[in-house]
Order: sequence, then structure tokens, then C-alpha cells
Amino acid sequence: MKDTVDINCDMGEAFGRWRIGDTSDEQLFPHISSANIAAGFHAGDPNLIDETVKLAMQYGVAIGAHPGFNDLQGFGRRKIAGSSREFVNDIIYQVGALREFCRRHNTTIQHVKPHGALYMELAANADFSAAFVEYMRTAAPNMPIFCMGISETYRTAKLLGQPIVREFYADRDYDDSGSIVFTRDAGKPDPKAIARKVVRACVEGRVKTVRGTDITVDFESICFHSDTLGALDIVGEMREALTAEGIRIAPVSQILESHADQVLERQ
Repeated sequence: MKDTVDINCDMGEAFGRWRIGDTSDEQLFPHISSANIAAGFHAGDPNLIDETVKLAMQYGVAIGAHPGFNDLQGFGRRKIAGSSREFVNDIIYQVGALREFCRRHNTTIQHVKPHGALYMELAANADFSAAFVEYMRTAAPNMPIFCMGISETYRTAKLLGQPIVREFYADRDYDDSGSIVFTRDAGKPDPKAIARKVVRACVEGRVKTVRGTDITVDFESICFHSDTLGALDIVGEMREALTAEGIRIAPVSQILESHADQVLERQ
């Protein structure tokens, strides 16, 4: 059973006057511990990035870079053709943009979490994952990558020594392999059912797949999406259920530090 877990959410996912979902970021920030801030390619613009960084600081939420495919129209959830070199350069460009806004406000990036179809491409593509992790080893060797435990991203980062945070997806279904079932529209799920699913994953380390199979899951962070309809009810039910089980919510930086301390104590 977990005693502490991170709750992360994708934030700043708008552009100019365009908005998505039925919940504002400011409503969600008090309930999360890590924010994945869209960096301009699938969503986000300079003014919104600046505003979202300030909101994260206001609510004491850790900041993550959330780069995506260059696909505003498709919200970064469409597969784009290209080379690993092109995609890694797109990631570098977006992380650099968010890093400068963080520097402006005297704060730092906690982690990097790719978005949508880019996340799924990294999960399946060994060459792309290797190029991405090699960039991270050079630019930010102590910065965690958020990914699925069943992914090339995880395997490559572990092999090369890059810090990793495995995610559990509250508002997405799982297949029997342990991968999420990728969707461009999750509809409006039942917040109480999601809360039960999350608590079971934390307490038992199990989740039921779309085929009805129970599989094992391990993770450090719970993800839900700000564009999922009813996002505020979802995170409210999750937090209440987790708190009732005595599970603390904290940024992954604190969780990883705790794990490191435990390793040192065992040594």
C-alpha cells in the first residue's frame, strides 16, 4: 500500500481565446501536486505559459514541461510523421520555452512529461526514446521523466540512469499489457468510479482492464486530464478517497527523495 502519491494534471492547455474542457486551471490547482504545463505546440501560448507558471507558484504546485507534437488543431493527439531527431528538437524547443518562463519567476522545472500522441510514440519507439533520454542525460540528468511503466521510455531511462516517475491514469482505461488505451475523447466518466479505481491501485496495486482482467500496476504519480469533462469532481473525489485511506498527496520530488533516503538506510 502506498503512503504517499503525487497527483499530476495537464495545465495551460488553451491557446489565445480557445479553451477546452469545463473546468478552469485555477479551480484545479488547489487539488494537485504537480502540473504539466503545455509549452506551445499542442496548446499554450506565451501569455498563458506565464500565467500558468504563476498559478503553480501561487498554489505551491511543482512544474513540469509538457511538450507535444506540433498539432494545435488536433490538440497533439494525432500521430505525426517525422524522424526522432525532429521530434527531440521539438521537445528541446518547448522545454526551453517553459524553462525561461520559470527563470523569469525564479522557479524551476521539476519534470518533463510528453503529451498525447508524442507520449504514446515514445512509449512504443525505442530509437525515439533513446534520443529523448540522451538529451535529458545531457541537459537535465537529475530531472525525472514521467511515463508508463510499460514503455520504451521507462526501459531506456532506467538503462541510462535517468530518474523516472511511473504514472497511473485515473481517467483512462488499461489494456491487458498494462498500457493505457489511447483516446482523443474520454467523454464524461463517473468521478466516484474513478476514485474507487485509484484507491484500489494505491492499496492493492491492481487495476481492471477493458477486457475484465486484473493486472498489477506500480506507480509514483496519478494522472488525470484537465480537459476531461467533470475534471473538478474527479480530482475532488480522488483526493477525498485517498485521504480517507491515509494516503498523503505530495510532489514527486518529495517522494523520490524519500525513496532515496530509504535506500540509503537499507545500505
